[in-house]
Amino acid sequence: MRNGKTPFRFAVKLANTVGFSPAPCRFAAGEITRWFGTNTDITEQRAAEEALKESDRRKDEFIATLAHELRNPLAPLRNGLEILHLARNDPVAVERAQQMMDRQLTHMVRLIDDLLDLSRISRGIITLHKQRVLLNSVLEQAVETTRPAIEEASHHFSLDLPPKPLYVDGDPARLSQIFSNLLNNAAKFSERGASIWLKAAQQGCEIAITVRDTGIGIPVHMLDRIFDMFIQADSGLERASGGLGIGLSLVRGLVEKHSGRVEARSAGPSLGSEFVVYLPAAAPGEIQERHPEQARLCSRQRRRVLVVDDNRDAATSIAEVLELLGNETRTAYSGPDALELGGHFRPDLILLDIGMPKMSGYEVAQCIRQQEWGSDVVIVALTGWGQEEDRRRSRAAGFDHHLVKPVDLSDLQQILQHQDAR
Repeated sequence: MRNGKTPFRFAVKLANTVGFSPAPCRFAAGEITRWFGTNTDITEQRAAEEALKESDRRKDEFIATLAHELRNPLAPLRNGLEILHLARNDPVAVERAQQMMDRQLTHMVRLIDDLLDLSRISRGIITLHKQRVLLNSVLEQAVETTRPAIEEASHHFSLDLPPKPLYVDGDPARLSQIFSNLLNNAAKFSERGASIWLKAAQQGCEIAITVRDTGIGIPVHMLDRIFDMFIQADSGLERASGGLGIGLSLVRGLVEKHSGRVEARSAGPSLGSEFVVYLPAAAPGEIQERHPEQARLCSRQRRRVLVVDDNRDAATSIAEVLELLGNETRTAYSGPDALELGGHFRPDLILLDIGMPKMSGYEVAQCIRQQEWGSDVVIVALTGWGQEEDRRRSRAAGFDHHLVKPVDLSDLQQILQHQDAR
């Protein structure tokens, strides 16, 4: 390249695309005669850098959205506490505040559970408790779970199930979670008074379950990416409606764990959406139903319960709940105090936190099992640690059960009922 200007422009352009490092060759008078250099193709490196920048941007956006979504239920929870304090003589206001607080707490727990489930799926450690499942019942349960959101938005809902029962092999709780997420999405991303359909039909060796709505729709270019983690088709609408951008990624992960697949369809913005889940069909078989009455509260027997937690509010509040259910309780706020108090109180059941300073719940449980009074006592981990490794360690340390905070009272009650039967 003997022209001084054109080669320079070419060299600069080349340097921006393939990593060309030019050096000029000059006459004695200083005129550039040619350019000399080497070049390395860095196209893949540049693409990787851009992908990292995009991933980092999505991570930052997700963290901001997570903070936003967690603050949303915290605000009405604080307001509810003020209402309970100011309107304690107004039973209607108190009841209304309690219902509102229960809804918001359930929403917050669901956000955290979705995050943990997605983490377990991405690491391949989620465990399914598979059995022969009547799909009709699973879908009806999903509808009941999401009915409040559908009714609150005055949506028109239609359920279309065939008269012949449909069976799959799967985890009933996870299957219900799949379709609850899809129905919640339909309710959340549809204008008030929109229509939502849930339909199931057998197609050869598969069962196709369709959730369709007349909502905001999905841009065509996003259909292939809508199931990716943290992807939001419209961040403004997502934030206005609430959500972390992980619901559909969780759906896909759970569906694939059931040897199925899920597809998203939409003609574009404002033209509605359709999600179709395909699951392998199964032949009829023995169904293990969990009856609602099994989850009802039972307090026929007065039990001695020791609550151990370094968080005094947590320990005191759960002890008060157990007292209201007719039990006798004591509280301890450290491992050594629990061991000393347990020897005098002789509890029938111990609710024991794991993450305590100085002496962890694992260590406390092991010490209790070595005591004469603690060899047969029922020890329940009541903790914020809920990964599979945490559950394995609690079993090894001598715990009988593992509950994750905030505890579902029906889960705790089942343990109490089981303890009564011993």
